[in-house]
Amino acid sequence: MQIFHRIPVILGFAISIVFCHAARTDEKPMMKAVVAHEYGAPEVLKFEEVPRPEPKEDEALVRVIASGVNPADPLTLSGKYAREFGTHLPLIPGYEIAGVVKKTGANVTKLKVGDAVYGYPTFGGGWANYVTVKEWEVAAKPKSLNFVEAASVPMGALTAWQALVDVAKLQAGQTILIHGGSGGVGSFAVQIAKARGARVIATASTANQDLLRQLGVGVAIDYTKTRFEDVTKDVDAVLDPVGKETLARSYDVVKKGGVVMSLVARPDPVELKKRGIHGAGISVHPDADDLTEIAHLIDAGKIKPIVTQVSPLSEAIAAQRQAATHHTRGKVVLRIADEPKN
Repeated sequence: MQIFHRIPVILGFAISIVFCHAARTDEKPMMKAVVAHEYGAPEVLKFEEVPRPEPKEDEALVRVIASGVNPADPLTLSGKYAREFGTHLPLIPGYEIAGVVKKTGANVTKLKVGDAVYGYPTFGGGWANYVTVKEWEVAAKPKSLNFVEAASVPMGALTAWQALVDVAKLQAGQTILIHGGSGGVGSFAVQIAKARGARVIATASTANQDLLRQLGVGVAIDYTKTRFEDVTKDVDAVLDPVGKETLARSYDVVKKGGVVMSLVARPDPVELKKRGIHGAGISVHPDADDLTEIAHLIDAGKIKPIVTQVSPLSEAIAAQRQAATHHTRGKVVLRIADEPKN
């Protein structure tokens, strides 16, 4: 008879196991991420555990291996342009990623689980173990690059590509002046211009003159010693990531019909009209086709990313401070996971 007295106990224990298991399976998977719960300086960022995102029908879930750090990130973090950028809190930065597709939504047709991709998630999220992306935000990772190198490419290369190819329509035989040729955008712009057969003049500090020469710049100008307008004239295009005085001094070196492009300001229409030149404010946007073209140039050996600092995700605040100086040679990248084994 004793066994019958134990049946309710056994059943109750079994039921509790079932309910505990159900509760665990209902819990959302968690991940590590760098999160801002308020707008401000890099110090508002916190390294914490948050729920892993789930891809919508038109999205893919990517396991992030590495994510780039950009000089423009503090502007997003500040909240100054939250309405224009479409950002909202809590905010996970990270607008350059390289990783592996882990899950796809029902309407995703170009990506499949296991694909190695790189790209630019429009609203960030890359400083985390996982991020969701649209198909048009990523492309196949360049085969010749590891994930850290690939993560240094998207925003800088897309900005340079869209300025030189889409706006300036730079052609072989033309001449372009690139300010800040050793920076994240400038170093890609130099290489893209050369790949298109253009003559390149670029400025950089004394410490980065050797890098300009390594990139194959035709005329390298040390802006701490030489005024660029004293040695430059009649260029077809100018790419300016600096603004203010540098932009104001650039108008006079452009030939009639040429173009001045700025990453940080709108060229003055009065100055443009006075000289018979064009102007454009450049704002980058994700584009899978552009990323594919850039990957082809990388795999053909015509573009090489420059990574000068690799940090773990937990050191994102320090990496962000470094990038915000606008004096980083090449790119700073956060390594979020180990490189996948083939």
